[in-house]
Amino acid sequence: MQQEPAPFSRHLRVHRHRDHTVLEFRGEIDIAAAVELAPYLDRVTTHPDARIVIDLRSVEFFDCSGLRLLYRARSRVLDHGGQLHLVCTHPLTLRVLRITGLSRLLPPHPTPDAALDQSETASGTL
Repeated sequence: MQQEPAPFSRHLRVHRHRDHTVLEFRGEIDIAAAVELAPYLDRVTTHPDARIVIDLRSVEFFDCSGLRLLYRARSRVLDHGGQLHLVCTHPLTLRVLRITGLSRLLPPHPTPDAALDQSETASGTL
């Protein structure tokens, strides 16, 4: 997958890690941030076989707008045969993911390496 140019955003940092595109969400992920992030997230999640990690460790606030972003990204990546991994360590965000059931669909991991190691173990490619 060719690297998309990262948008200028205080809510997003993009880099590559172990052949995956890592999207680091930052700050407060509310409706205003979601409107800013959605177009870029939609572009990168429609690539065939996209391999993406969404990292929420730098998020200070996460509401239902952020949940919608995650659910939409997961659906789009799976529809195009890709992989999506979630990194999250903030207790309140983890609680929201658990209460809404999104953690069952998109299990959170403490680091990108932990998420990718778990994926390789599950697929038998280690």
